[in-house]
Amino acid sequence: MAALEAVRHLWAPRSLLYELWHARVPLAPRVERATGPVDVVHGTAVAFPRAEAPVVMTVHDLAFLDAPDLVTKHGLRFFRRGTDLAREHARLVMCSSRATMEDCVAAGFDVDRLRLVPLGVRGAQRTLEEVSRARAKFGLARPYVMFNGTVEPRKNLHRLLKAFGRIPRQDVDLVLVGPAGWNESLEADLAPLEGRVHVLGFVERDELEALLAGADVFCLPSLKEGFGLPVLEAMRQGAAVVTSTGTATAEIAGDTALLVDPLDEGAIARAIEELLEDRVLAERLSLAGQARAATFTWERTAEAAMAVYTEALT
Repeated sequence: MAALEAVRHLWAPRSLLYELWHARVPLAPRVERATGPVDVVHGTAVAFPRAEAPVVMTVHDLAFLDAPDLVTKHGLRFFRRGTDLAREHARLVMCSSRATMEDCVAAGFDVDRLRLVPLGVRGAQRTLEEVSRARAKFGLARPYVMFNGTVEPRKNLHRLLKAFGRIPRQDVDLVLVGPAGWNESLEADLAPLEGRVHVLGFVERDELEALLAGADVFCLPSLKEGFGLPVLEAMRQGAAVVTSTGTATAEIAGDTALLVDPLDEGAIARAIEELLEDRVLAERLSLAGQARAATFTWERTAEAAMAVYTEALT
């Protein structure tokens, strides 16, 4: 493997740089001003770079098109402009799921320029000792259902909390992991579940993996995902998964998870309860999920990305 080059910076701060790029003004610095000549430029998120070389873009998701009211005005403008530029000027576009590819086609992208490049997962399966340490650190003495993700409206946490409140068993807790995001307050839904919900916020990678390995059930009932990496990470650690139909997480999980309508609190509750009560089913999904997750490697992602770069040069 070739040695990594040092990070090089353009003269403008990031926020200004993105605005200049999206305005397509002559003042906007090209990528090559920092790097020198390159064969291809990869825009890995929404900001569409100015470059002499062919540009390959990654579109992770187009959730903002489904629910523009859940995005800030600045964010909506930025997302729309970056998406428009990618649609008009990218040589090729990588999508991490077929669901995102379908969304891109619906948004006017040329299907012939879309390429599927799934993401990967890494990390050793955590030991019982590591799980015990993590549980002790965060005070998790009872069985628990776990969620991992940024607190934002499309993660559907309001319905998850209400669904959890419907589960008859009182000896099971809910663990919420992930940073605070935007446009979301959970206080009203947390109040009736006092003492049964652990809001941990961001946790370090090693501890996150140990918490996933210790979960009786992992539930991500998102309204929209471009890939669903938290589901893949949970599968990697052997958690039995409940996730949503109609979005990329169903595609990633395949038949190794229970799939539910994310708008149906009762369905979410029933699926969680089924896995809590039917440990044979939970174990079967756990083993199947681990085997499926093992096929999603970053090496495969890198090979697929390299193939796209090569194609972009032809």
